[in-house]
Amino acid sequence: MNHHKAPVAIVGLGYVGLPLAELFINGGWEVYGIDIDQSKIDSLLQHKSYLSDYKDEAIAELFEHGSFHPCTAFDVISQVKTVILCIPTPLTPEHQPDLRFLKSAFSNCIPHLQQDQLIVLESSTYPGTTEEVICPVIKFSGYTIGEDFFIAYSPERIDPGNTSYQLNEIPKLVGGVTKECTERASEVYETIFDSVVSVSSPKVAEMSKLVENSQRLINISFMNELLLLCEKMDISLWEVIDAASTKPFGFTPYFPGPGIGGHCIPVDPMYLLWKAGTYQIDLDLIKWAHQVNERMPYYIVNKIEEHSEGHSLNGKKILVIGTAYKKNVNDVRESSALKIMKLLQDKGADVHYYDPYIPSIKLNACTLKSVELTPETIAEANLTLIHTDHSSLDYEKIVQFSNLVLDTRRVTKANNNKKVILL
Repeated sequence: MNHHKAPVAIVGLGYVGLPLAELFINGGWEVYGIDIDQSKIDSLLQHKSYLSDYKDEAIAELFEHGSFHPCTAFDVISQVKTVILCIPTPLTPEHQPDLRFLKSAFSNCIPHLQQDQLIVLESSTYPGTTEEVICPVIKFSGYTIGEDFFIAYSPERIDPGNTSYQLNEIPKLVGGVTKECTERASEVYETIFDSVVSVSSPKVAEMSKLVENSQRLINISFMNELLLLCEKMDISLWEVIDAASTKPFGFTPYFPGPGIGGHCIPVDPMYLLWKAGTYQIDLDLIKWAHQVNERMPYYIVNKIEEHSEGHSLNGKKILVIGTAYKKNVNDVRESSALKIMKLLQDKGADVHYYDPYIPSIKLNACTLKSVELTPETIAEANLTLIHTDHSSLDYEKIVQFSNLVLDTRRVTKANNNKKVILL
């Protein structure tokens, strides 16, 4: 059988699985998309988008050739030659790996697996997951990996909201359990990605993804720590970064902010930290960087408190602009906005928010809905906190009608208004 164009099943149709399905569809593949969230399947069948990177028209285009079949049933896996797992891998409340969703999804796949299939894990996870979670099931059934089944790991490298790179342009890392597994996975991905980079094992591919995001956590946390020092020394860290960036080599600019959020940078390093602990190795840089990142919401709240009348937040109305973890996405996972808003509420503040991508959020056992951003709602707030710098927002209008603005993203720096406090 021609494995290149045989049907593929993508398990998980979130921010990773759906764009990957689109690539396969555009590459001439027949795609079975599986997700246990019936609302996602209903949205797709109605040609409605649930991801900020997709408009409804783009969802409709996925169905134009009749090769996309979204469903909640796992039995379709028996009809494909390639199974790709794009399952969320969050953290537990103790900041340890939470593989419940991955294990549950794979358990649902097992009864329908067929000999000679390729199974690829794309979820970000600790080195060893592929060989410790996926492989034992196949081996227990008496099959030989590399002959009866082909298993590989290929980390997702999607950056939601980033329009500078198309998904197919981002080099695709592939590490198989055996040489044959790597070759089979590479053959599949080469049909849709411009460049496929083979590595020696799943562990190398798994580690590569964690290193990418751990490096970013450490560097951004370093800038956040320097922000505190520069503030005490009356130095503009932003000017310092601009000055250092004039060096044509050896320096990469990173910028401070209200706290790193999302599904990758705050999460992946914790997977690496946990795995290192199983080898009795302390990755102190990651540990300290995580602590710095966790402190940033407290710093923001303290700054709001300092600029509030009587240095008290009790009864003060605070309007938060943007709750998504980054601009132009509809994702609040690990967003520092949620922690900031909880801290503000704990101090007695009356907290409201506006986010064009996030219609509602759960906060302290309550559900808050995004308010309408009008001159009246802005003027009613004692302080406006710009947390997420969505491109569609009119920041001049926000500054004009605000009583006081704390801008954590420096999108109002050209305004030169005395009622604006820049991070």
